[in-house]
Amino acid sequence: MKARSLVFDLFGDYLRYHGGEVRLRTLITLMEGFDVPDPTVRVVAARLRKEGWLETRRDGRETVYTLTEAAWRLLDEGHTRIFARATGPWDGQWHMIIYSVPETDRALREQLRKRLTWLGFGPLAAGVWFCPHDRVDDVRAGFADQPAVRIDAFSARSEGLAADREMAGRAWDLATLDREYAELLQRYQPRLARYRAGELDGRQALVERVRLIHDYRLFPFRDPDLPPELLPEGWSGRAAHEVFLQAHGLLRAPAEAYVDGLLTGNGTGAEPDVSKPGRP
Repeated sequence: MKARSLVFDLFGDYLRYHGGEVRLRTLITLMEGFDVPDPTVRVVAARLRKEGWLETRRDGRETVYTLTEAAWRLLDEGHTRIFARATGPWDGQWHMIIYSVPETDRALREQLRKRLTWLGFGPLAAGVWFCPHDRVDDVRAGFADQPAVRIDAFSARSEGLAADREMAGRAWDLATLDREYAELLQRYQPRLARYRAGELDGRQALVERVRLIHDYRLFPFRDPDLPPELLPEGWSGRAAHEVFLQAHGLLRAPAEAYVDGLLTGNGTGAEPDVSKPGRP
């Protein structure tokens, strides 16, 4: 786990519920549990500040790092994409994006593709991406300030379920994804009994919970959350998601108690901001 990702994970699952801020020395203590040395924490925090994800303020002789609005939005969106799953029957409509980006703006094109992937779109042909969920407005919103990006969108049905399944198989590597979901299940399902028995202390629970997030969070980048009728037989994704939710919930109390103790014990805890989403 990279130090940068760990900082985002700690803010996303814990520190955001303490006003979205933490003293530098407390962040260093939290990161010690992941064998990240003090100098590395300072460098990463400074870089995140320079990139606009964190702000700083002084409290006496101490530095306090605070989430920016951009970071709040990023964490909110990431939380939704990781924890939520589409519900209800599929109406059979595919939502299509046809985009064009000048050849000179390759970085912008790659940014658009990453955004489409994150939102659950898959490539059907060159410059043509589709998704079973209506997230076209989310794509447009992300590039509203980029006149070089042209986006055309429409909804359509295929010739039938067989065609739908064939297209889904072309757009996403479902076999590999299913195999990796099964591996995640094999890794974490046997641990649930230990989590239920409370065998992990607070620091161990925090490390285990963050590792769980780390292991799971890349799946939403690749899993379009397809309707059941489009998935291969015996699909492991839904079962893996349920085990993820169970493990995350079972580790919650000891992990949060450990973090809350550090924050409160150092006088760093702020009252939770009721205007922000509650803890999952």
